[in-house]
Amino acid sequence: MKIQGAVIKEQGQTFAIAIIKKHILDSSFESEKAMNSFMPLFPGLPLVLMAQDSRGTPTYRGRKDIVNFLANIHMSQIPWQEYTYS
Repeated sequence: MKIQGAVIKEQGQTFAIAIIKKHILDSSFESEKAMNSFMPLFPGLPLVLMAQDSRGTPTYRGRKDIVNFLANIHMSQIPWQEYTYS
């Protein structure tokens, strides 16, 4: 399977973001499952999940400091790429 994601190095922190569907992000259980399945793609990195609503507005789930940082940048500033996982 493939996902869109990014690894970001900012302010001395390196972390990863993975895009998921909104209904998965809205469920704590499903978000946790998604996080666990994506962790091997980003070993040792804090992982934040992101979904967009129907207007394209992003919502993030993960470590609070990273979520707060991401809430203040535009999605076009994130170096998205495709990742393959099994």
